[in-house]
Amino acid sequence: MRKLPTASELLEEFRNGSLDPVDHAERVLGEIERWEAKVNAYITIEAREAVIAQAEEAEERYRRGEARPLEGVLVAVKDNISTSFMPTTAASRMLEGYVPPFNATVVDRLLEAGAIVVGKANMDEFAMGSTSEFSAFGPVRNPWDLERVPGGSSGGSAACLAYGGCDLSLGSDTGGSIRLPAAYTATVGLKPTYGLVSRYGLIPYGNSLEQIGPMARSVRDVALLLEVIGGWDPKDATSLRVKPPRLSALEPAEPGSLRLCVPREMVEGAEEPVAKVFWRLMERLDSEGFEVEEARLPSASKALPAYYTIALAEAASNLARYDGGLYPRGDVEPGDYWRHVAEARARGFGWEVKKRIVLGSYVLSEGYRDEYYVAATKVRRLVRDEVLRLARRCVIASPAAPILPPRLGERITDPLLLYAMDVYTVVANLAGVPALAMPAGFHHGLPVGVQFMAGKLEEDRLVRLGLFVEELTGLRGVAAGEG
Repeated sequence: MRKLPTASELLEEFRNGSLDPVDHAERVLGEIERWEAKVNAYITIEAREAVIAQAEEAEERYRRGEARPLEGVLVAVKDNISTSFMPTTAASRMLEGYVPPFNATVVDRLLEAGAIVVGKANMDEFAMGSTSEFSAFGPVRNPWDLERVPGGSSGGSAACLAYGGCDLSLGSDTGGSIRLPAAYTATVGLKPTYGLVSRYGLIPYGNSLEQIGPMARSVRDVALLLEVIGGWDPKDATSLRVKPPRLSALEPAEPGSLRLCVPREMVEGAEEPVAKVFWRLMERLDSEGFEVEEARLPSASKALPAYYTIALAEAASNLARYDGGLYPRGDVEPGDYWRHVAEARARGFGWEVKKRIVLGSYVLSEGYRDEYYVAATKVRRLVRDEVLRLARRCVIASPAAPILPPRLGERITDPLLLYAMDVYTVVANLAGVPALAMPAGFHHGLPVGVQFMAGKLEEDRLVRLGLFVEELTGLRGVAAGEG
């Protein structure tokens, strides 16, 4: 284990002149060169000359006293978030080489804040996966153990943070796709309240569930990034009419100021090493003065099937647009429309995406819609009501994942085992509430993460608690490799 400077620390060094943005950019590019052939965290990496040119501009801005909030910080952007200056593929052959004509709102806000987009991060194809193995451009490997997965679907966004290939990153979270990779790579990830961050420019998977969110090597960095990307966006009909949250100056929670509830249903099933690390952290928090109590969240046991029913139904609808016409494939000859569509989808989509489209179409089909999809939406309401009721009196705590990072190939052959990796994270997406994942500790060198959930627009409670936990564990700015 080694320590790397957090983005907040870097910005302070840039401001006081003890570190040059160009020298820093060179260091990060060197880490990418050293690690990327082994990890495969990026699909597209910005040209060195372009990165250095932007770092030089940042240096000049610091000299003139005109630095912006993220001036000179290098950010990785998940490859399902649109960028007009480099390809956006969603890790699919269907969109290979596609360069959008516009930026996602979050990307525009990054650039306006002075950030440098260093590359597009690898992921599960169309964000459909929990291990980052379902990418048309090869699987992502976990920098802590190259034989294991980094979690998904934002695995590339987490992996490049874990080896030092960026300072901050953006992921998207439909059912845990930010939090699972954060837990598996000893990084920090936040799924914001639904609607707090604009989804304009995000290639959709499950519209009613997904959120773009910040990832970093510290809680304060996540708060800083959320300040930049959060807030109302008129281009997004699901965007909440709220101002960007002000979180980066918050202080750690005072012992006794927050109560933690641990739902029995969100710990049951965790393998022993995960449960041991989690309960050790809860005991430490309790001894520090935070009241920790066991609680019940009965609907959590039904959350996973409800989540997948809704997510797959929305995926089937969203992916219908990929017929080889709107996003044409050069390897498919024009001809009869349905033959053309079938050939484009056969070549463009991977196996996992095809499977989810078929399952989603089934649950929406006549005769089954009420039995599956409508029933799942009713369970969703139960989950939301129970979570909001519990969150009124405490922060909800659980492991972020029920198992340690699996080995490559270990889970993807069994869909039930694969989908069960999301059992603790899908609850927050169904309820639309914010959830923070961060390091809780290690088991034989493998990261174990903890998840905290709060009520809607209560990201401040999560940040304050996260800052305290970070001080307690000392796991701030940790990175894979020798220190």
